[in-house]
Amino acid sequence: MSVTENKKEKESGVGETIKVIVQALLLALVVRTFLFQPFNIPSGSMKDTLLIGDYLFVSKYSYGYSRYSFPFGLVPIPGRVWSADPKRGDVAVFKLPTDTSIDYIKRVIGLPGDTIQVLEGVVHINGEPVKRERIDDYIEQSESGAVRRVPRFRETLPNGVSYDTLDLTTNGQLDNTREYKVPEGHYFMMGDNRDNSVDSRVLSKVGYVPIENFMGRAEILFFSIKDKTPAWQIWTWPWSVRWERLGRTL
Repeated sequence: MSVTENKKEKESGVGETIKVIVQALLLALVVRTFLFQPFNIPSGSMKDTLLIGDYLFVSKYSYGYSRYSFPFGLVPIPGRVWSADPKRGDVAVFKLPTDTSIDYIKRVIGLPGDTIQVLEGVVHINGEPVKRERIDDYIEQSESGAVRRVPRFRETLPNGVSYDTLDLTTNGQLDNTREYKVPEGHYFMMGDNRDNSVDSRVLSKVGYVPIENFMGRAEILFFSIKDKTPAWQIWTWPWSVRWERLGRTL
């Protein structure tokens, strides 16, 4: 084989490698934009449904597509296309209305036209209290070994969706609220950790979330690692990964 032929063969191999990489990146972009996007949980506002260090897949097609479905909002779609309404009880990712550079994840509690109010920790929808049953405490342990028991409740929404919430006190800042009237085309979102969640109860920060801001519905946990443990430290996985949470659906 001549030097020229050898050079052409190497160039051909490099070209094929670049082509494969470009194709893989395009496929990943399509999957991320139209099908599933991974997210990780940085705060405890959805305890104990979601914990800090959880990684989950969000289905991008569940509610159709808006400009926020695309990276950096580059596709200027007005409203939504192939839109489907979020359901009460869905755990959804959305762009924060007051700062669309920030992604939030909360539970859909109020639908367009609903009135929502919290009284002594109990959510009221259209004047009716949501069914709420006290169950076993949520037990968490600090790094120093101190144990704290947090009251846990099972809530059941009018459509039958049930989930657990944490409520350390019924006299917290957001446990007794004004009555909120959800505008058309908007949704009222709340975190499951009721005393540690900045959500639609705080109108100046979150408020009512437009349907356009929804990015997708949380579907399944594919990874979970203990708080403050970097996921890339593979050698710590045997004791730092929360194996029992993997594959949990939401």
